[in-house]
Amino acid sequence: MATATKDSTLNDSQNAGVRVEIFDQAYNLRGSDPEYILKLAEYVDAKMRAVAEATNTIDTVRLAVLAALNIADEYHLLKRTKDNGAADYQKRAHLLANALDEVLGENESRKAG
Repeated sequence: MATATKDSTLNDSQNAGVRVEIFDQAYNLRGSDPEYILKLAEYVDAKMRAVAEATNTIDTVRLAVLAALNIADEYHLLKRTKDNGAADYQKRAHLLANALDEVLGENESRKAG
């Protein structure tokens, strides 16, 4: 499980130092949001542990690559879903705009006639 501690030696308020532990390895990271960095570290740690359990692999480099591939797969699936959803909304917006134009056009022709 990932853990974090704030590094008190770093006084830069824009890039606070955070010490995280991922798969029993400690890393000193810097960023503007230490809580977010911890969340990311916990997520990566959980992925690596899940891959380790599923594959019985102890090589940490191999585990890191497999975890990265799993995370990349999740990212691309979500991105594809988002992109498809945006395209669907655009199609629907165009259909509704066309239907509205037709209704408004009929109302204009009635007023003129």
